[in-house]
Amino acid sequence: MEVILLKELRGRGGEGDVIDVSRGFANNYLLRQGYAIKATPGNLKQLEERRKNIEKREEVRIANANELAEKLNGLTVNVTVQVGEEGQLFGSVTAPMIADAIVDMGIEIDKRRVELGKPIKMVGEFPVDVSIYRDIKATVNVVVAGEQTEADAAEQAEEAAKAAAEAAGEAVADAIEAEVEQTALAEEAAEMLDHNETASQGDVAEPSAEAQEEALEAAE
Repeated sequence: MEVILLKELRGRGGEGDVIDVSRGFANNYLLRQGYAIKATPGNLKQLEERRKNIEKREEVRIANANELAEKLNGLTVNVTVQVGEEGQLFGSVTAPMIADAIVDMGIEIDKRRVELGKPIKMVGEFPVDVSIYRDIKATVNVVVAGEQTEADAAEQAEEAAKAAAEAAGEAVADAIEAEVEQTALAEEAAEMLDHNETASQGDVAEPSAEAQEEALEAAE
C-alpha cells in the first residue's frame, strides 16, 4: 500500500516521500499517528502543488541536521554511575541517560535519536551513534566512569584504616626488635672487652714467690 509521508519516518523517508508499506502498518500506525496519508490521486495532486514548499522546509531541516552533526561528531560525553567493589555497574547506561548527558552539555537532541542498541554494563569508552535526520548521523564518545556508593566508600576507608594500623604496629614491633638486638650486641661487645682486659692483666702478673727465690739464688 502506498502512502505519502507527512513527516520523517526514520529509515524510510521524510515529508513528501511516497513509500510502499504493508496495509496493516499503514492503517494501524502511520495513518493513526499522523505520519502519512493514503497516496490517492487527489492527495498526490495536492502533493505536487505543495512540492516547492516541502523542498524549502526540507532544505532547512537538512541544514540544521548537518549543523547538529558537526557539534556531536567526536563529542566526549561523560556518564558517571555507581559501581560495586569489583567495578561492576549497578544497573546499566541507557540511551535516555546518554541523551540527558548531551542535553546537560547544552545540545538539544531527541532521546529517541540515540542508537545505543544494548545498554552499557561496564566502565570504559564507547562510540555511540546519534541519528539526526534521514541518513545524517553523528558519533559521540561515551565515557562511563564508576562512582562508589557511600557504603562501599566507608567500608574501603575502614579497611584502609585497619591496614594502616597494622602497618604501624608492625613498624613499632620491628623497631623494638631492632633495639633489643642492638642492646644484646652492645652487652656482648662489653663482655668481650672485659674478658680481653682480664686476659691482658694475667699476662703481666708479678712472678710467684718461688720464682723470686730462684732469681735471688742465681744472683748470689
